[in-house]
Amino acid sequence: MHAVIADDSVLLREGITRLLAEGGIEVTAGVGDAEALLVAIAKQQPDLAIVDVRMPPAYQDEGLRAAIEIRRRWPKVALLVLSQFVEERYATELLSSDTRAVGYLLKDRVADIDEFIEAARRVAAGGTALDPEVVRQLLARSRKADPIGRLTRKEREVLGLMAEGRSNTAIAAALVVTLGAVEKHVAAIFMKLDLPPGNEQHDRRVMAVVQYLNS
Repeated sequence: MHAVIADDSVLLREGITRLLAEGGIEVTAGVGDAEALLVAIAKQQPDLAIVDVRMPPAYQDEGLRAAIEIRRRWPKVALLVLSQFVEERYATELLSSDTRAVGYLLKDRVADIDEFIEAARRVAAGGTALDPEVVRQLLARSRKADPIGRLTRKEREVLGLMAEGRSNTAIAAALVVTLGAVEKHVAAIFMKLDLPPGNEQHDRRVMAVVQYLNS
């Protein structure tokens, strides 16, 4: 099994290279920036690319964007991303279409050498290796991205009846609650769906229903 490592720290590259060698994985290239990584992948066509998220020149998300480019151009190359942080936007993009042969581990939590080598082998074989904290943050981002998820069960029931075109009075009758209770639920729905009170009541109902149908 052959691997390419991309990390701006020479010491870290050498350390990972030795660890992988002990696990029977040969590192054929070690590079320090995203541009060199893409060149190495094109030349080496490795089984696995181990990529740091933040690399020169800006030390922001160059490595993760390079990983996404590798997935697009060389889909057979497995990807194991290492990072100090969870870069939610690009991590979501990397994992959104296909989670096969991809891993995302936080450096501070990679303490067990055998587990790290096993994760590298699993990803190279087409599996997945995700740090629990990565999963937690991406799930939280998903919930925030779907405003319908903010609603309570009763509010979703009210919104579902609104989507059927029922008035507040008809909703109250269907749910066997008071009209005042329905009005409170409707007001809460508008607030949680970020529908400002400046809009007319009818317009807000329509926009709320559209979000419900698109969720």
